[in-house]
Amino acid sequence: MKKVFLLFIVLCLNFGVLSYGFTFKKQVQEAPSDPVTEQAKVFYAQNDIDNAFDILNQKAEDQRSAQDWLMLGNIMQDREKIDEAVYMFHQAINKDPKFYKAHYNLGYIYLSQNKPNMALAEFKLAVKYKPDFSYGYYNIGCAYLKLNKYSQARYNFFKAMDLRANEPNIYYNLAYIFKKQGKDKQAQTYLDLYNKMMESHEL
Repeated sequence: MKKVFLLFIVLCLNFGVLSYGFTFKKQVQEAPSDPVTEQAKVFYAQNDIDNAFDILNQKAEDQRSAQDWLMLGNIMQDREKIDEAVYMFHQAINKDPKFYKAHYNLGYIYLSQNKPNMALAEFKLAVKYKPDFSYGYYNIGCAYLKLNKYSQARYNFFKAMDLRANEPNIYYNLAYIFKKQGKDKQAQTYLDLYNKMMESHEL
């Protein structure tokens, strides 16, 4: 079904929380970790968050890696304990200030809480430490959209597109921006591309 500009819902936050497999929800751990962390990752990948949480809690707080804190934050977020998740992500950043996944997850929470300026700060750190991180640029664009800063949003959606051209939501949000800027022809071009991509995904 083709989307038209009758109602607008910005297609942001669809990338979910980063953790362990580079899909929208999970991300792969780059560096090797200890057996406790590896076992917790297995449980978490199997959606057994209780066992993942229990095994990570066996480690003393000062022995936990940034990856451990990230996983604990994801578990807290899965349990809808957002304040605890924020604390865990901050702990991950304290362990490793350049840990882009923790900055991204923190930004994701802030954006979902309608705190776009705080989200922007975290997303910008995420792409600073991982310049090829398309999801970071995408959500920077979403944060700028919430602030009605269309030129900055457009720039970051294009950056995300350069890195991941097959994400339909980028095209829809670009269509919306061009529409808001009175550029109907460009808006329709991107809306048509969005609809075409969505139709191919449905096949």
